[in-house]
Amino acid sequence: MSELNLPILDLSLLDQGEEAAESFRDQLRAATHDVGFFYLTGTGGTPELEERLLRTAHAFFALPEEDKLSIENVSSPHFRGYTRVGGERTQGKVDWREQIDIGPERAAITDPEAPDYTRLIGPNLWPEALPELKDIAQEWQDHLTGVARKLLRAWALALGAPEDYFDSHFGDPATLLKIVRYPGKEDPTPQQGVGAHKDSGVLTLLWVEPGKGGLQVRRDGQWVDAPPVPGAFVVNIGEMLEYATDGYLIATDHRVISPKYPDERISVPFFFNPALDRSLPLIELPAELAAQARGVTQDPTNPIYAAYGENALKSRLRAHPDVAERWHADLLAARASS
Repeated sequence: MSELNLPILDLSLLDQGEEAAESFRDQLRAATHDVGFFYLTGTGGTPELEERLLRTAHAFFALPEEDKLSIENVSSPHFRGYTRVGGERTQGKVDWREQIDIGPERAAITDPEAPDYTRLIGPNLWPEALPELKDIAQEWQDHLTGVARKLLRAWALALGAPEDYFDSHFGDPATLLKIVRYPGKEDPTPQQGVGAHKDSGVLTLLWVEPGKGGLQVRRDGQWVDAPPVPGAFVVNIGEMLEYATDGYLIATDHRVISPKYPDERISVPFFFNPALDRSLPLIELPAELAAQARGVTQDPTNPIYAAYGENALKSRLRAHPDVAERWHADLLAARASS
């Protein structure tokens, strides 16, 4: 452990010979068994790419309101586009942030017999006033997709599975990129930038504007700060990886506290998850690891499903009630009656 509240791992160790790679896999397994969160350096990203991302994010949120609202997510049945401040909820409470959601660029599914979760598939919404946003978003996603695949192969070996275990079960990944701005609040007490939650998928890679705190992780029953580390991502696992390891790896509660006015904070999480129609089967852990598996704690009000698409749809319907009510009232009614 470093002096920080989370471990720091160096991904470049995987390219420095088998001894270094084995050391990384051991650290990866320990960090996600004990904490579920860590910092990741050595990903091959450049300061220039990070600066372009930050500059473009600031440019988007500085657009006139009418330009941002031209791609508001209530116009998208696929939950894409811009969410105004207060437009998303966690655990039923309003999050004090604005953001744009970007997923895989695909045509909408029109088959009425298709599973409910296919409603998440569709095109993105891009602001005409900032065409460079699409380019930097694609470049960022391409880079982090490579990082995510490398991590998952390392996890597979660390858990006693074949290196391609996750590749073989993922299909075409259902990624989600959020570019988020947390505006400052004047309230003297901490405010909910985003409420306490666990991610519903497999893997999250988070980039935070340098020097901007606010992220907190629950460790041993206490909230601890996870400030940004230069050149590093904050990485955490989601409920599906906990599910696949029968609780040997742990998904951890985290939250964001709003900055104090006039400060603000840019945050860019990237969620790397299986195809919507895929399920992650339980990994057959080696005996010494299986003995340390804690099982999966199921919250009856927020169940974990084996199929990723069911988890993703559940999360989006809860987080964006305005989009759900406009486009998916039938799903809300069906869930209310079940």
